[in-house]
Amino acid sequence: MASVRHLPRGPRRGEGGNDSVTGHIISTTIQSKNGEPKQTISYMAERVVGTGSFGVVFQAKCLETGETVAIKKVLQEKRYKNRELQLMRLMNHPNVISLKHCFLSTTSKDELFLNLVMEYIPETLYRVLNQYSKNAQRMPLIYVKLYSYQIFSGLAYIHTSQGVCHRDIKPQNLLVDTLTHQVKVCDFGSAKLLVKGEANISYICSRYYRAPELLFGATEYTTSIDIWSAGCVLAELLLGHPLFSGESPADQLVQIINVLGTPTREEIRCMNPNHTEFKFPQIKPHPWHKIFRERMPPEAIDLTSRVLQYSPSFRCTALEACAHPFFDELREPNACLPNGRRLPPLYNLKEEMAGAGVSPELIKNPIPDHVRRQSGLNILHPAGT
Repeated sequence: MASVRHLPRGPRRGEGGNDSVTGHIISTTIQSKNGEPKQTISYMAERVVGTGSFGVVFQAKCLETGETVAIKKVLQEKRYKNRELQLMRLMNHPNVISLKHCFLSTTSKDELFLNLVMEYIPETLYRVLNQYSKNAQRMPLIYVKLYSYQIFSGLAYIHTSQGVCHRDIKPQNLLVDTLTHQVKVCDFGSAKLLVKGEANISYICSRYYRAPELLFGATEYTTSIDIWSAGCVLAELLLGHPLFSGESPADQLVQIINVLGTPTREEIRCMNPNHTEFKFPQIKPHPWHKIFRERMPPEAIDLTSRVLQYSPSFRCTALEACAHPFFDELREPNACLPNGRRLPPLYNLKEEMAGAGVSPELIKNPIPDHVRRQSGLNILHPAGT
């Protein structure tokens, strides 16, 4: 951790989480690597880009390098370690936001805040979707594939390599570089390393993207709740609007039942063995091809149906989703963006595939042969394949 001093510069924006933010310089001393002396880094806070119960996120410029960063400022309980900081220190993947460093600061009320300095990406998938909606347009399918693939790729890393469940996947927490079209999962404020047999809170994840087992009050769930959320995001990219938009948790469950049909007793048991209320109206599943517009590729419908399953164990994993034929276009040797530019990095799955006990059938798909040859990923070829 590092010390910090605030040099007033421009208007103040209130107290608490927004105290000494916009228009102020934040100077912090950080420990250099390789035994070099400490160095002072100064950030000019430029504008608030997000607020919530956690605190505030603001855009800032490093005065020494000119680099733009995002700084998340969260109230720090002195008695507890910050779980978000601990988890972010583990992350190193092209589809996951990276932490540069962190420091503590205090406000005029003597409150202690933790500042997480991260790479800055200006757009969110939420705003990109809104722009298409305002223009009465649908997102081109190539971008649906590109964005959803990277979401699953980021989740494959988070789940397999780190054993972490994000617990709040939604368009607002997916950053998009609109120049390169690289997507990064952000905001690990709700994330947790799940331990089998250990209870977790069920009131988690934004409602539109909340898995049905959470709506059924499950406290022992798995990373498959993120897969459900990612499936909801995929459906939203295809439709141009949220698939399930309930006004309350109960209404959210009703909307899911109207699409998937009434869950069976076995499905309810799989979601939450302790749930004893089975009084649901008997509704038949709504065919997926009728939910999506005409000429929707069957591969898109198939992938959506594989991730939006009641039974958590029946949902495909993030790595299996990456291997789905829906993404075959991205695996073509000459695949490129509509403007002719190269695709962002897509095949960073080496670590996940090596540690996941992956079947030979699955190994063949996520990483195309031409990429494997260039990268020398022979370790991914099991004996006899």
